[in-house]
Amino acid sequence: WHQDTHRRRAIMLETLALNEAFGEACPASAPFFGYMGAAAALIFANLGAAYGTAKSGVGICSMGVMHPTLIMKSIIPVVMAGGVGIYGFIISVV
Repeated sequence: WHQDTHRRRAIMLETLALNEAFGEACPASAPFFGYMGAAAALIFANLGAAYGTAKSGVGICSMGVMHPTLIMKSIIPVVMAGGVGIYGFIISVV
C-alpha cells in the first residue's frame, strides 16, 4: 500500500512539474488549433480532389465525343485527383 501511494505521489509531482515547465509553451488552445489544422487539410484536399475529378470528368466526356480512341488515356487525371484526396487524408492524420 505504501509503495503504491509513493508511486502515485511521484507521478503527480512529475505531472505537476511538466505542467509548470510547459504551461506557457503549450497553451490550452493548442489542441483546438491542431485539430482545426487537421480538419482544414482534410477539407481543402478533398475539395480540390472533387474539383479535379469534376473537371476531368468533363474532359472525359468531351474526349469521348471528339476522340473515342483516346478515352482510356483521359482517365489518368481522375486517378491523380483521387490520389490528391488520399494524400490530404494522410497529411491530416499525420
